[in-house]
Amino acid sequence: MTHIKRALISVSDKTNIIPFAKKLKEFGVELISTGGTAKLLMEQGVECRQVDDVTGFPEMMDGRLKTLHPKIHGGILAKRDNPEHLTQIEKQGIGLIDMIVVNLYPFEATIAKPDVTLNMAIENIDIGGPTMIRAAAKNYKDVAVVTDPQQYDMIINIMSENNGAITRDVLFHLAIEAFALTNRYDGLIAAHLSNVESKATFPDKLSVSFEKVQELRYGENPHQQAAFYTTAGKPRTGIAGATQLHGKELSYNNIMDLDGVLRMVLSFQEPACVIVKHSNPCGAAVGDNIHKAFTKAFATDSVSAYGGIFAFNRTVELPLAEELSKIFIEVIVAPEFSLEALELLRKKKNVRLLTLPFEQQNIRSGMVIKDVLGGILVQEQDGFGIDDCELKVVTNRQPAEKEWAGLKFGWKVVKWVKSNAIVFTTHDRTIGIGAGQMSRVDSVILAGDKAKRAGLSLEGTIMASDAFFPFRDGIDSAAAVGVTAIIQPGGSVRDEDVITAANEHNIAMVFTGMRHFRH
Repeated sequence: MTHIKRALISVSDKTNIIPFAKKLKEFGVELISTGGTAKLLMEQGVECRQVDDVTGFPEMMDGRLKTLHPKIHGGILAKRDNPEHLTQIEKQGIGLIDMIVVNLYPFEATIAKPDVTLNMAIENIDIGGPTMIRAAAKNYKDVAVVTDPQQYDMIINIMSENNGAITRDVLFHLAIEAFALTNRYDGLIAAHLSNVESKATFPDKLSVSFEKVQELRYGENPHQQAAFYTTAGKPRTGIAGATQLHGKELSYNNIMDLDGVLRMVLSFQEPACVIVKHSNPCGAAVGDNIHKAFTKAFATDSVSAYGGIFAFNRTVELPLAEELSKIFIEVIVAPEFSLEALELLRKKKNVRLLTLPFEQQNIRSGMVIKDVLGGILVQEQDGFGIDDCELKVVTNRQPAEKEWAGLKFGWKVVKWVKSNAIVFTTHDRTIGIGAGQMSRVDSVILAGDKAKRAGLSLEGTIMASDAFFPFRDGIDSAAAVGVTAIIQPGGSVRDEDVITAANEHNIAMVFTGMRHFRH
């Protein structure tokens, strides 16, 4: 254990620093502080010594130089079980420092500002802070390194239980968190400066940092271990920012499916329901209200919806909850549940109920990172939608007004279906979905077969394809079941053959110029 007798406090984020410092004083800890932190402490009646009083050297260069001094770093780095170290610091008049409480200049918040300049970014690169953090973490056996206001309560509790001391296992854990912090901080700096120099989306050196949300019972299969992480240092959004109201912990597969269903339902402004199973939508619809949307979405493939993830972009009320309570569902996610709906659905032991602030979600943010043998693949999120496309009618027949609505609806849905992807829709609902086939014509056939098994008519439907048709056979198959309009990216060397086939069948066809592969 390390008894905390002397601590240095220098924080940019001053959240809860006054009550924490007061608690340290109650343990008899001598406090040293810098600049603005020292001023705040003294204004609030917390006695402390200024760093320049300890070092005998003034803070200078607009605060760039204040803690980089042997009387600070010697006190942090000296090994308490090394007589030679102790003799040397005594000879130099250096006092031991048992704790540092340091968080860093807000570099990340600074570079997030739309008007940030290079000079603003440079001036928010902390030098003394990371140096003290690394020094204390290196000497973790003797020095506590506190880098996050969320650690304050835990530190005080540990000291209360141990008469002002901190245990070795806690010191080691704090050191790990400290090195993770400096690693991420330096990575952000390197990435930002690389972008300034090259204007590239992807830096030559990529540093990413995540913090664990929870360990999971297992991964995709019971023999695989798994955990859920979120981006470190940023507000939790998406699944990490959801509130679970009922049910057991989310599984790995739940979280995978939730990501897909959330991104899809967030692409609709009107009341919408999306049902996902094994990362593919098995039904999606919009309506005057989400109850009507649910009825249409569920009817697309009620068999596959068994054990699925159901997402709604409006509050779930009691009448809808009564319908949902009749179905085996893994997860229901919505902005809110009414009290009556929540009370009813909580009677189902195994369903998980989640809420999250839909208005704060951004499906375009972040990067997609996938592990491959020998490295990782990184790409932008495919947050591009119908409004990002230059729609071009390439057939003799123009789509009718209702067909246009169906084409746009189908394009919103098909981008979330695993490739090769085909979706049959009307103007407001899915009719048949063909996902993940090696041949696009097989996806057409599968989507048609699933619609027929669900008892849904394909006559007069829209067909959406995530990528171009390499041959006319997909168009011929669609025409055979009653499709009247098609939306697809175009770009095949056989586009003319495909357009000819559409004209022969009097099908209206629209090219988007944008592909939506989803592997």
